[in-house]
Amino acid sequence: MSGTGKRAAALGFFRGSSLYLGLVVLFIVGCIVEPSFLSLENQRDVLQRISINGIIAVGMTLVILTAGIDLSVGSLLSLCSVLCAMMVMGRQWNRASIAVVFVAIISAGWVAAWIMIKLLNTRLRSKTLRIILGFAAGLLSAAATALACASQIKNGFGLVAVAIVVTLTGAVLGAVNGLLIGRCKLQPFIVTLAMMICAVGLAKYIAGKGGQIHAIYVLSSEEQSDSGGLAMLQRQLQAEGNGYASESFSSLGQNFFEIRSLNRRLGRIEGVKIIPVTGIFFLVCVALAYFILTRLPFGRYIYAVGGNEETARFSGINVAAVKIGAYAISGMLAGLAAILYCAMYGQGKPDAGQGAELDAIAAVVIGGTSLMGGKGKIAGTFVGVLIFGYLSNILVLKGIPSEVQDILKGIIIIAAVLLQGGQFNRWVAPAIHHFQKRKGRSL
Repeated sequence: MSGTGKRAAALGFFRGSSLYLGLVVLFIVGCIVEPSFLSLENQRDVLQRISINGIIAVGMTLVILTAGIDLSVGSLLSLCSVLCAMMVMGRQWNRASIAVVFVAIISAGWVAAWIMIKLLNTRLRSKTLRIILGFAAGLLSAAATALACASQIKNGFGLVAVAIVVTLTGAVLGAVNGLLIGRCKLQPFIVTLAMMICAVGLAKYIAGKGGQIHAIYVLSSEEQSDSGGLAMLQRQLQAEGNGYASESFSSLGQNFFEIRSLNRRLGRIEGVKIIPVTGIFFLVCVALAYFILTRLPFGRYIYAVGGNEETARFSGINVAAVKIGAYAISGMLAGLAAILYCAMYGQGKPDAGQGAELDAIAAVVIGGTSLMGGKGKIAGTFVGVLIFGYLSNILVLKGIPSEVQDILKGIIIIAAVLLQGGQFNRWVAPAIHHFQKRKGRSL
């Protein structure tokens, strides 16, 4: 291979593997500067802390691949955290239950009508009859959803119901972003900025009293076993219009997956906490996003739309539908992150996701996804989230002030953008060329 070919190969290797090399170097530095960094407890803590931001970053990756941006995910997390907390604790109609029931009714009716019309497209020639039957199916579905939701108000929404309606609310608001961007041809920055402002205002309005924090009270097994104290507590909470959350809800944010084994010496079963539940959700989201982007036509459409929107449209791709889907997934994952936030911190508040959109964008950029769209991998986003998590963890363990941490994060973002633009290649190329010349002379 000629000198030019070797230099090009070296530059290609440097550019293609720099992200992963950076993670390895950061990990080694952490092991050197802080002995406790490598401990299983610290690694679990890092994964637990990055999971919420990581889930949001997964959705942000899909949006940025379409050459868009979503500034509203942090505000959607805040709004959905308020909805989640008030639904878990509420035992009466309030602003949160009214909002989520309304969203559930509209969504169920629209989906049922759309499915019915699609099913009848090849069976009925009359368009009017198809619309009438679709409308009837939508009404029936909406009515059934209203009854199902209303029946849970008195006893409180269960964990499954909360997960469905909160993530659905996030998906619907995300789809609104996609609709305005894809159908109305508005700029993603303006649309998601407007949604960000609206979501914050809506979160404060629903929370009430100037945006109060809604704490989630979890009833432990010991309290449940005390029948007298439980009855008194239930009467007190009922008088306040509140209830309590089950331990299964708090386990989403505070429990760990354990590997249990029998300790023969002590004669008892012991467990080793391996991975937090929030981390499992994050890893599952990464795996699903990888499957979508690499195995499904929708993933190829995302890359096509981000690479060249006009070419994608001429190829028969429904560009608007792809954008609506990407933004809906981003909003849905923001809703999921809100549920995990409530489970982890035991509260929902209107500023829970403040700055989350910037952290997500930074992780995606660090991971090598181009802000111009059409280029990037979910694996890169995963590594970007880990880099930010490890960096923050190392700095916290060493007692570095938060303002210094922010400065270092900003420097890393700039370095990542320079690497994407090929600036590092132009700086490293002369050094590689000089090294090869010296090596040739020595031979």
